[in-house]
Amino acid sequence: MALSYDDVVARYEPSLGLEVHVELNTETKMFCGCATVFGAPPNTQTCPVCLGMPGALPMVNEKAIESTIRIGLALNCAITPKSRFARKNYFYPDMPKNFQISQYDEPICTNGYLDVEVETDEGAKTFRIEIERVHMEEDTGKSLHVGGATGRIHGAEYSLLDYNRAGIPLVEIVTKVVSSTGKYAPEVAKAYVKELRDILRSLGVSDVKMEQGSLRCDANVSLAPIGSGKLGTRSETKNVNSLRSVERAVRGEMIRHAGLLDKGERVVQETRHFQEDTGATRSGRSKEQAEDYRYFPEPDLTPVAPDATWIEKLRSELPEKPSVRRARLQALWQVPDKEMAAMVNAGAVDLVEETVALGADPTKARGWWLGEISRLANEAEVELSSVSISPKEVARIVELIGAGELTDKLARQVVAAVIAGEGDPDSVIAAKGIKVVSDESSLIAAIEKAIADQPETAEKVRNGHLPAAGALIGAVMKETKGQADAARVRELLLGQLGQA
Repeated sequence: MALSYDDVVARYEPSLGLEVHVELNTETKMFCGCATVFGAPPNTQTCPVCLGMPGALPMVNEKAIESTIRIGLALNCAITPKSRFARKNYFYPDMPKNFQISQYDEPICTNGYLDVEVETDEGAKTFRIEIERVHMEEDTGKSLHVGGATGRIHGAEYSLLDYNRAGIPLVEIVTKVVSSTGKYAPEVAKAYVKELRDILRSLGVSDVKMEQGSLRCDANVSLAPIGSGKLGTRSETKNVNSLRSVERAVRGEMIRHAGLLDKGERVVQETRHFQEDTGATRSGRSKEQAEDYRYFPEPDLTPVAPDATWIEKLRSELPEKPSVRRARLQALWQVPDKEMAAMVNAGAVDLVEETVALGADPTKARGWWLGEISRLANEAEVELSSVSISPKEVARIVELIGAGELTDKLARQVVAAVIAGEGDPDSVIAAKGIKVVSDESSLIAAIEKAIADQPETAEKVRNGHLPAAGALIGAVMKETKGQADAARVRELLLGQLGQA
């Protein structure tokens, strides 16, 4: 019988180590001039340098260094006066050089931290995640395993290699051991990756699209008996590519480790792969130690020694931290904590802010992004930011409602049409003939028809049973094809029946 999560955290203390890999959005690769466009035809963005041809010499991408320093500063790190690159040696088919240029004992950024907030049984609690290092390296190529049922190498008929990604600038952000999280370890891991993603997005250094692999998390998990003061043997779940999966992977590994320990079995130090369909992990390979990679200084690259004045200039240009910005906007818009959390979780903060900046009321802007537009995004199974409607178009719809030219019901029709690609709000309104029926003679005629069709219901309203008016209002709305203002219809209807 599988252990419950409550059983696990009642007896074991988890420790985490999170390694987040971030592809930078530079126009060229880390050590050569090849393009970095996502989705290009296989092996069309390569050259002798990123393919590791004999005699080809690398040269460091200055923009990548700048982006890495900005990341380190945003994470409260110290910037190393002189760092250097090393060769990390291992054979893997998607490593064309059979080594990766990375940083080992002298990374560019060290000793930072990031505070994250998690809801606990006692309310919101802040957890400080200490950052051990932020270092630069190059990404690997991509293997495509063809045949078999899993899409992985086991059982495949053959494999294809695409080296377009090989050499793309990659930043690795490594935490120190994260302890004292107790049962909230999965939520802390998720909150950390989310807050980190928000910071990276605000810096503009990466598109942080987890589904495309430009942000990936390796989650290290270990368990030890509560009060033992020891660290257990860790497993590393590789390349987890969604926030929800980070939480599920940590929780699943905690349960798996506890099951082994309860049976007196040993946890193997290894890498594991997360399976989205089941939420479980499966064994990958034994986990190497640093000495297995035979690190040695990269002989073809000089040390990186950024000027102190330049570093301070970059520090002064850092954008407002996402957490500070959220607090400012929440106070400005007078949003309750629960609704602000809903905006953050839906990825709507930027969209609402842009809509408000264009003149929309904050409450109405929030209502549309978290209401109808979120509903349509969920139906299409896409992120809110990917829906084909802009803050400018939402602000225009809010404006038209305020002017009495649209009802909420008509506005929903307009929103759906804009998202379907039928044009901007004004074009949709013109093409579909959408307009509010405001001519009182037309409304009175529709009301009189509804009363004549439902005399018993009308009599109930005359006798003071006002809830019965809903059926009559519905009939009027149907008669006017939903283009009447329901509030005005109610007002006129009650007047007709002597209840004004």
